[in-house]
Amino acid sequence: MPDRKTLANALRALCMDAVQKAASGHPGAPLGMADIAEVLWNDFLRHNPANPDWPNRDRFVLSNGHASMLLYTLLHLSGYDLGVEDLKSFRQLGSRTPGHPEYRVTPGVESASGPLGQGVACAVGMAVAERLLAAHFNRRGFELVSHFTYVFLGDGCMMEGLSHEACSLAGTLKLGKLIAFYDDNGISIDGCVEGWFTEDTPKRFEAYGWHVEAGVDGHDPRQIKAAIRRARAETGRPSLICCRTKIGQGAPGVCGSAKCHGSPLGEAEIACARGHMGWPHEPFSVPAEVYAAWDARERGRMAEDAWQNLYVRYTCKHPDLAAEFARRMNGALPADFVAVAEDLLQQTDKTAAGPATRKASQQAIEALAPHLPELVGGSADLASSNLTRWSGSVAAMPPGWKGNSLNYGVREFAMAAMMNGLALHGGFIPYGGTFLVFSDYSRSALRMAALMGLRVIHVLTHDSIGVGEDGPTHQPVEHTASLRLMPNVHVWRPCDAVETAVAWRAAVERTDGPTALILSRQGLPHQSRPGKTLNLVQRGGYILRDCPGQPEAVLLATGSEVALAVQAARLLEAEGHLARVVSMPCLEVFDSQPQCYRAAVLSPSAPVVVAVEAGATAGWYKYVGCRGTVIGLDRFGESAPAEALFQHFGITAGHVAEATRQLIRDRKARREPAGARNQGGQEA
Repeated sequence: MPDRKTLANALRALCMDAVQKAASGHPGAPLGMADIAEVLWNDFLRHNPANPDWPNRDRFVLSNGHASMLLYTLLHLSGYDLGVEDLKSFRQLGSRTPGHPEYRVTPGVESASGPLGQGVACAVGMAVAERLLAAHFNRRGFELVSHFTYVFLGDGCMMEGLSHEACSLAGTLKLGKLIAFYDDNGISIDGCVEGWFTEDTPKRFEAYGWHVEAGVDGHDPRQIKAAIRRARAETGRPSLICCRTKIGQGAPGVCGSAKCHGSPLGEAEIACARGHMGWPHEPFSVPAEVYAAWDARERGRMAEDAWQNLYVRYTCKHPDLAAEFARRMNGALPADFVAVAEDLLQQTDKTAAGPATRKASQQAIEALAPHLPELVGGSADLASSNLTRWSGSVAAMPPGWKGNSLNYGVREFAMAAMMNGLALHGGFIPYGGTFLVFSDYSRSALRMAALMGLRVIHVLTHDSIGVGEDGPTHQPVEHTASLRLMPNVHVWRPCDAVETAVAWRAAVERTDGPTALILSRQGLPHQSRPGKTLNLVQRGGYILRDCPGQPEAVLLATGSEVALAVQAARLLEAEGHLARVVSMPCLEVFDSQPQCYRAAVLSPSAPVVVAVEAGATAGWYKYVGCRGTVIGLDRFGESAPAEALFQHFGITAGHVAEATRQLIRDRKARREPAGARNQGGQEA
């Protein structure tokens, strides 16, 4: 049986070889953390390489994702479907071993790590998910949900503000099954961190309410194992194990230096390292006895079989709960969801009320949430403003964890990253609220949700200069357009309660990416729709108000500006101009419709197209083209009542009508023969 040093050196050797072959990568952290990883994965981590998705596995997240080759070698050696050829194709086009871990690309990767700090915040969300599911489904004698969440992080993660947000909240929530390993090697890209990172990290985490194991020798398996045992025994607090390590351990020429952080070691240094470690094998070669010692498939099968046997007995004792658990972990919606959502739409369409869409969003949650126990909400300390609470909201917190709502505090970034962790864990559809202007703080985590294709819902209220007196710092001008630029995000900006209900249904039903709901502070009038039009809202863009015959102008709008477009169309029609109003609550969904549908809505033969939205104009020109103009706001706002601001910036029905009228005149003038004169010698 190979000793621990040999098992850890197998990790080091494969990491060195893969980075060298790729001529790119980060060998330093994998070499430095190999001993920690060996103890955790061989002595404690409960997982099944043959079934990476079994529900009660331990979760492992690599927050310092540049050390990706450490994770890939762990997966390879322990028996996941990741072969030597995959390691050899590290960082190459189309490989299953990309430069940073990516979800759904490599079997066994629980989360894309993303920029530093996001992994640990995501892991906090996973640990919350474990506690919530355990509180809901566990019964006496049946611990159906009981597992740990482990996360590796380094100095860079610690320096990022996100780790402060997430770890502070983790301490408050007493997440006893969250264990973090800090790779305390004192080195970052620019060198020794003493020049820019001197805080007392153990005391910082003790102040957060964490159990801290300080000063652990990260190259001594006995110390590492003892620290993990103590951390697992601490059930009332999350744990931080501070491991003193040497970056590049095992490569004597660069060990302890920033030189090995982000560059291949080179053939000469690798040869020296092989001799230093006593590893005489060829590149990418691992002895059979080392593979056998690392192989976790049998242990994993036994662990999963034990859980499956428990689940069978649980099913006999609690059949309804068992079926509900399976449904939620599979991501399926309840059987009655479609009927409930349709009823919400029909009831909303019958009212003539004109609430703010943030209020309409709360009404939608009120209707849907009783039928969606997986819907877990929260807010970054703005629940009373973005109306993310409903009558059945119960704060989830220790010791009972019987709630369905999280108080994130003023932590937008942590909220968004933790929502990703909730979604990745399974069993939840998380939603979280803040003001649209603060989406800048959570944007990076929203981007990670889009990249991973996660079903998360961002409720972003106070959507324009309609914020009013709070002024330009709080008035989102570029934010909606910016979110639309992000791939795989569906941005819904509804014009009334009906479109809000449709947006919520679409967000819940969507399984391949996040949704941003852009909602108003101010009340918006209800828009009347023919019955067939109601069913077209879900297509992202549709004819809200048409005219008889071929329109001279098509007016496009979203959100609060739809009402202005409708008023402008009436003004134009009073003068004999035919105008069509198209509401486009979700451009991404509209763009995915068949070309024939989009053409029928936008009427390519119409001579004039005018788009209006109280925000940045650039994204609208793909619809307007050379046929018209965009009325919006390409500058920061002002502090004043909302109505005065819309007047001041010309975002009014009168201005829309006048701009359209002028375009129609210009078009007609260009079509008339130049210089045509009447008998009196005057131009006709």
